[in-house]
Amino acid sequence: MGRISLILAVALYCVLNAPAPDTRIVAAINAAVADSNQQVDDYTEGKYYCPMDADVRSSEEGFCPKCGMKLVAGVKDTSEYPINFTVAPSIPRAADLTRLTFGVVAPGDGSPVRNFEIVHEKLYHVFVVSQDLSFFLHTHPERNEGEDFHLDVRFPKPGMYRVLSDFYPSGGTPQLITNTVMIPGDGFSLQPAQIHADLSARQTENSHVELVAPQRILARDKVSLSFRVTPDDGIEPYLGVMAHMLAASSDLIDMMHDHPTQSLDKGSHAFKELQFVVLFPRPGIYRVWIQFQRKGLVNTASFDIPVDDSE
Repeated sequence: MGRISLILAVALYCVLNAPAPDTRIVAAINAAVADSNQQVDDYTEGKYYCPMDADVRSSEEGFCPKCGMKLVAGVKDTSEYPINFTVAPSIPRAADLTRLTFGVVAPGDGSPVRNFEIVHEKLYHVFVVSQDLSFFLHTHPERNEGEDFHLDVRFPKPGMYRVLSDFYPSGGTPQLITNTVMIPGDGFSLQPAQIHADLSARQTENSHVELVAPQRILARDKVSLSFRVTPDDGIEPYLGVMAHMLAASSDLIDMMHDHPTQSLDKGSHAFKELQFVVLFPRPGIYRVWIQFQRKGLVNTASFDIPVDDSE
């Protein structure tokens, strides 16, 4: 019975996520493709670019002011590296240990990829988010030499979970690949999260976080988000940068991993301001998680940000 329920759930998920094309979304996709093509055209021999942040380019060697990565010379290769993603057991259960395996393969011939660049102190980053947005995990799979990456997770309850892989294959470009895990059981539902705008201040593990954002945020426009962390003492780099941010649409179709463009001390060190520049691809409510480290303790805060359609 559990297997049949899972098959039906997957079929329903496919149906629910195959709506008729929205002309506004189609236009946005076409614009994004055109912009992407222009960006690729801008990468020429003798120029340097950041493999992590597409908007950072230079005529000289150096490091990215945004993420700290070394600038790379040459033409950017935007090929996507697929993942052979497996789940064991094949029908996982809530609260039981589930092993996720990530087998990265080369585009074209599908051969296993074993060489990766270290990005923010790790070879492979993974974000796991539940369908109702209540479960958030930022962690790092492990592997033995010559093997695929693996990660053991206990999914807290039935539902759909999105798994975002962030890695940088040697000779390629940084990748953001999303997979889906279905956990069957009582209460399983494929309804998107019902969240409302909430930008109120948050108390985290050992800090206080306030979000400063424009009164109106438009889809497909770059926007500045500032997170003010109090007190401004003991805040230190976390995984190579001052903060990490994950933004996810309420339906978990869009997921973005980003890092601050600036980290500033404000008001005679009254608070630390972590500034991000974000482009939300569609209108809707986005949950945004920010993670930073203070006095050796990782802090996580989330905000629900409304994004309007750009008319």
